[in-house]
Amino acid sequence: MTWMSRSAGLVLAACGAAAAAAPVADAPDRAALMVKAPARAVLLAAARAGDRIVAVGERGIVALSDDGGASWRQVPVPVSVSLTSVRFADAQHGVATGHGGIVLTTGDGGQTWSRRLDGRQAAQLALEAARASGNPAEIAAAERLVADGADKPFFDVALFDGRRFVVVGAYGLAFATEDGGQRWQAWMPRLDNPKALHLHAVRRAGDTLLIAGEQGLLLRSDDAGRSFRRLASPYKGSWFTAELPTPREMIVAGLRGNVWRSNDGGGSWSQLAAPTPATFVASTLGADGALLLANQAGVVLRAQDAQLVPVNARPIPLPSGLVTGPREKLLAVGALGATAVAGDAK
Repeated sequence: MTWMSRSAGLVLAACGAAAAAAPVADAPDRAALMVKAPARAVLLAAARAGDRIVAVGERGIVALSDDGGASWRQVPVPVSVSLTSVRFADAQHGVATGHGGIVLTTGDGGQTWSRRLDGRQAAQLALEAARASGNPAEIAAAERLVADGADKPFFDVALFDGRRFVVVGAYGLAFATEDGGQRWQAWMPRLDNPKALHLHAVRRAGDTLLIAGEQGLLLRSDDAGRSFRRLASPYKGSWFTAELPTPREMIVAGLRGNVWRSNDGGGSWSQLAAPTPATFVASTLGADGALLLANQAGVVLRAQDAQLVPVNARPIPLPSGLVTGPREKLLAVGALGATAVAGDAK
């Protein structure tokens, strides 16, 4: 071995030892690992950005498809936490949420992403809001959030436009911004949620907002979130998804195959009959506004009158999201990545 090769070997060994000894950043501060096959990674949610489909999932993976889901490419993301939801206001402006209190935004159709909020900042905002309210219980709960650190996930986001949106998540967390995430306001004091129940879904139609969560929790705002009222729930189990086709029509779905619809803003409810009691985990509206739902059994169902009719002939393993792509092609994302749903998505 020559002196040069020995020296090179010593340098490489020293670099390797230094790298091994270097501390690994926490997931909210560590960029997502680029993978060979992002379309086969665990994906948790997907959304349309014009003709593009944007899917998000475990370890901060964000994958884009510009051909209706036939091929996918991963893009860099500044975090490696699980990303739980993604929505777009238009073809360019979108928001993704995730564990660790992470909120990401994009202004170029999902090509690049910036971090706008994390769990540490969210906990501090919650504490400031609680102190302003003067409520001892709220202050104590917020102090626990600060002590716990950045470990609380956001589950969903609703957008008014590219700069105004609200995120909701575990333990009743709810925050809104009017400037694309530069500044945030805690919405917890506005919500009738004294048990700090998890908020699993938020939807918007005009100035109406619907929040659905644990133990049948349903909250409605008719003034763009300035105030909320609690709705009488038709079911006391947890809701995991919801749709708001119009300000008056509301659909909520969750545990044990429960799907309920209201045509009067939550004043009264009727149940949609599901063929099995499997828990519903995802929903979307088809091109014609028809309700589409996916359950834990891997069955995608379409609402027809008061019935839910299966769409796919073969179950999809552990679906977690639905999206209607270009040419009305229905895709599911989940444990096995992105899967085309055989059937009519109209």
